[in-house]
Amino acid sequence: MKDSHKIEQYHLHKAHPDKLQFQLHDLKSYRKKNPEKAAIPHSHSYYQLLWFFNKGGTHTVDFNNYAIEKNMVLFTNKDQIHSFDANLEVEGWLIHFNESFFRHSDVDIFLKYNIFNIEQNPCYLLDDATAKIAAHHIELIEKELPNKLSFGHEDMIRFLLKSLLISVERIHYADTSRKLQINTHYERQFFKFKDLIELHYTSGLAIIDYANLLNTSSKTLTTITKNVVDKAPSQLVKERVLLEAKRLLKFTNLPINEVAFRLGFEDDSYFIKYFKRSIGTSPKAYRNTIS
Repeated sequence: MKDSHKIEQYHLHKAHPDKLQFQLHDLKSYRKKNPEKAAIPHSHSYYQLLWFFNKGGTHTVDFNNYAIEKNMVLFTNKDQIHSFDANLEVEGWLIHFNESFFRHSDVDIFLKYNIFNIEQNPCYLLDDATAKIAAHHIELIEKELPNKLSFGHEDMIRFLLKSLLISVERIHYADTSRKLQINTHYERQFFKFKDLIELHYTSGLAIIDYANLLNTSSKTLTTITKNVVDKAPSQLVKERVLLEAKRLLKFTNLPINEVAFRLGFEDDSYFIKYFKRSIGTSPKAYRNTIS
């Protein structure tokens, strides 16, 4: 059932920041421990990696249902809405980790934005060789997790996780449509801009305000976003606002005026026009359609 006020969001050791910001779960045990909660659409304030061992069933992320295939890895980003199906016998691994595991080296930035920001297709299929390598990484992580007092414990987990993600990502290096190199000033600035959008998309900031936060000009910011993704900065902000609007309309029963208010619109009639002009239907009609 949709809650009238909010989308349920879960956190990882929010009250205990001193704890290791990482968890590894056997997927079947996790599902049986949380049979109902995990099947209700919810979000996380952390990153999640799901590795399904066997074909069968579906997993829902935002507005898409993904058919589960053998050795499919699915990445969910922070704040994405997702839910499990009713299958409690699903086998695999579930990994949770927080932003602190990305230390913003070139490779960290690549993994963060190339793996966890692929809304179009967040699923990778592991070949047998990569699955074997990935299993070995997880085995090493399992062995390290109990060594809480050992020297370099957190770094060891971080390095193993990063190595696992790199191994998985290498599958797609031959696909130039998904390959991305974080080796230019434009790309670094672009991802800083994406981070700023997450912080400010409900604040109504103008593009010049974003540019000022990046210590650049709006013209240069436009050049950056056009160069990296062939979109104007305003389009990227708009896409983020509309994504959140669709989430609130689909996953809550909030009145339209409250949805508008949460997105930073002081006038709900303007929000309705903004949504209809962008999506092609009114917020109310959209909600009725997806309901």
